[in-house]
Amino acid sequence: MTTSDTEVKPQLSLGTAAARQLASTTKSVPQMQGISPRWLLRVLPWVETKGGAYRVNRRTSFAIGDGRLSFSVTGADVRVIPQELTELPPLRELADPELLQELANRFGVEEYEPGYALTEFGSRIDDVLLVAHGKISRIGVGRYGDGTDLGTSADGDYLGEQLFLDPPESIWEYTARTTTRCTVLRLTRQSLDELKDRSETLRAYLDDVRSRPRPAQNKNGEAEIALSSGHTGEDDLPGTFVDYDSAPREYELSVAQTILRVHTRVSDLYNHPMNQTEQQLRLTIEALRERQEHELINNRDFGLLHNVDFKQCLYPRSGPPTPDDFDELLTRRRKPRALLAHPRAIAAFGRECTKAGVYPESALVEGQRVQSWRGVPILPCNKIPIAADNTTSVLVMRTGLEDEGVIGLRQTGLPDEVEPGLNARFMGINEKALTSYLVSTYYSAAVLVPDALGVLEHVELGG
Repeated sequence: MTTSDTEVKPQLSLGTAAARQLASTTKSVPQMQGISPRWLLRVLPWVETKGGAYRVNRRTSFAIGDGRLSFSVTGADVRVIPQELTELPPLRELADPELLQELANRFGVEEYEPGYALTEFGSRIDDVLLVAHGKISRIGVGRYGDGTDLGTSADGDYLGEQLFLDPPESIWEYTARTTTRCTVLRLTRQSLDELKDRSETLRAYLDDVRSRPRPAQNKNGEAEIALSSGHTGEDDLPGTFVDYDSAPREYELSVAQTILRVHTRVSDLYNHPMNQTEQQLRLTIEALRERQEHELINNRDFGLLHNVDFKQCLYPRSGPPTPDDFDELLTRRRKPRALLAHPRAIAAFGRECTKAGVYPESALVEGQRVQSWRGVPILPCNKIPIAADNTTSVLVMRTGLEDEGVIGLRQTGLPDEVEPGLNARFMGINEKALTSYLVSTYYSAAVLVPDALGVLEHVELGG
């Protein structure tokens, strides 16, 4: 090797590394992975809510509570929460906490394997059964003696509540058979009779409830409107009036807030070619809208999953969501406008459709093609939770004021409003040269009548 071979040749032009320091790159605005389609916010009709509250007036209804029982679980020890026993129709007005505790203590815990018959059609009702965990199919007897499916009971449901009021000769009108491993709490007739013999309060309460005339009501539990039809001549017509709920529910607007801070040095020196404050605010608003949709689904006060009427809760026939399950979900209400499901639930439904040899059509929603069933769009919503046992829920809803559906609530015209129902208010600059903005969005949702919203619960997602 010669000396000339190792000589460093002089650089004749500007190097790329140095040139890059003076180059202005083509760049995107800041990206955010957590942005989802937020279909719920897009399909809900938003109703202006002045005064921060919205009252839903309904006809008088005789149904109280959500009809679903809750349990306390400590290891293998499962107990019904005493106050939850008032969800049983015969015990709705029982207000004695000590008596409810005594009743709760008399329920025994039993475990059953799939296929076990808890009740037999035609046998005497001798037990009250509370379903703490698992699924139970109810099978009746058809007109010609064959079996007929009467639906499924699952977590929080109950069977045999007639034991409290009906005469001893009352019989089961269906066979209840476990379809999964079940944990059931059982109260026997003997145990109930022993408590009634000891407690004059319980005995008097049940006698009073049994002797009361049942108010005239329609199949939905609303006060009946007396009508006459098919008559001729000058028959006496019934008089009536439409009674209203004396304590209607009010929905107050909820809020999601955060304080956005931007250093003045950043906004002063690095605002070209993109306004740093605008970009910070844009991404903050995206995060608030994501939280807003999460709350509209999951909030225990006004969230849709917690405001489904007990009679509108369905369970899949087998496990994963099938076309039959979606058919039943849609036919339970008039004018269903949208199905909301986790993307994994939509994929599971697609697999079941493929197994059945059916292929769902697509629907056009706001210029985008989405999967549909029976003409109702199936919209993905990743805010619907997936439980630890790999199950989830599918919501169906009717929307709008005109159709007595589900509506979104918000108030517009806020000070420093950036988007409808969302504002960003300047809070000043502190001694650390940080500029602060209070970013807030106000919202809620209301279900105008119970059948506007339905849910398919315990949907298995598979692999």
